[in-house]
Amino acid sequence: MKFEFFIAVRYLLSQSKGVFSLITTIIGILGVCVGVAALITTLAVMSGLQNDIKKKVIGAQAHILVLGHISENAYRNLQKDISAVKHVKAISPNIMGQAILNYSRQSQGVVIRGLDPEREIKTSDLIPSLTEGSFAVPADGTSPLVLGSELAMNIGADIGDDVVLVSPQSIAGGLPKMKKFKITGLIKTGYYEFDNTIVYTNIESAGEFLGLNGAVTGISVKLDKLENAESAAKEIGNITGFNYTVRTFAQLNSTLYAALKLEKAMMFIILSLIILVASLNITSNLILFGTEKLRDIGIMRAMGAAPKNIKRIFMLEGLFIGSAGIISGILLALLLCWIIATFDIVKLPADIYYVTKVPVSIEFWDVLSVVGGSYFLCFFSALYPAYKASKVNPVDAIRYG
Repeated sequence: MKFEFFIAVRYLLSQSKGVFSLITTIIGILGVCVGVAALITTLAVMSGLQNDIKKKVIGAQAHILVLGHISENAYRNLQKDISAVKHVKAISPNIMGQAILNYSRQSQGVVIRGLDPEREIKTSDLIPSLTEGSFAVPADGTSPLVLGSELAMNIGADIGDDVVLVSPQSIAGGLPKMKKFKITGLIKTGYYEFDNTIVYTNIESAGEFLGLNGAVTGISVKLDKLENAESAAKEIGNITGFNYTVRTFAQLNSTLYAALKLEKAMMFIILSLIILVASLNITSNLILFGTEKLRDIGIMRAMGAAPKNIKRIFMLEGLFIGSAGIISGILLALLLCWIIATFDIVKLPADIYYVTKVPVSIEFWDVLSVVGGSYFLCFFSALYPAYKASKVNPVDAIRYG
């Protein structure tokens, strides 16, 4: 390979190269550079947004959720067994139900979630998300209710206001069950669906409102690492059996995660077309290069160079051009990502995204896939010119070159 490598480098850096050939070489390098930079930068921004969304979703939820009607005695037994599972760090009880919130002649369907604040803080980031107030019981003894910031803004409610929750379950006479709550706090998880549809109260008030008689509807489980969710959920499932349903955070948000994954994959495919177009410039450059160096090819063949040697020279020439474009593209992408993360080039509305700057996250596997795909396209683009050059007749090349 020393011979082919030497000739490929010599021709690439040759001062006698034609002006048009030199221009096509530069265009080929710049094309690959722009394509790689655009693809890496786009994937970094999308990864940043996805990680931000996942962080907010996971922060407001437990890593694993055990669902079902769990009596008080059953909860105590499960608490002991689940706590002994490997990787489990903390657990807490919770209640989930549906209700209709009535305030100032407005009605809206909500999800009511009952929790124990002292235990919940160990299993999620929900309690630190309180922006105002707390879960403390008001002085008048009314049941406390914490609203999502978006929901409170939409209905015009604030701390200290009284609201009425209507349960789908009916009481004697077929009348719906109603209960008055006092707003004691506002919470802002950063995820719109949670902040606009969920209301929170202590576990006693939620259990009384939904008529659970001391039972709960779920157990939140926090792990030492997210990566252990699948294995821990399987072990917990063996403990609970078929009486309860065990779901990981990924299963609870499978639709959201699938949409984010599909969006990123489609952007990768679409932007890869830029690199494909740039690789076609490499093909045209090598075809022109083969025409200019026709006599040289004939001389090398006459001196004993085999067709495979000529093919390797052209393949190396294409990979050199591609490598120059890929390396410069990576450097340009790093610069662009730093500029986007540092300066307010693109300002996001804080009331929608809860961030003012575009989050950027450069992931190793994204960069590796871009580099690998780019090298494949550059290699593929050099195949035809290399094949044509290797089939040149040495006598005709010397005579007509």
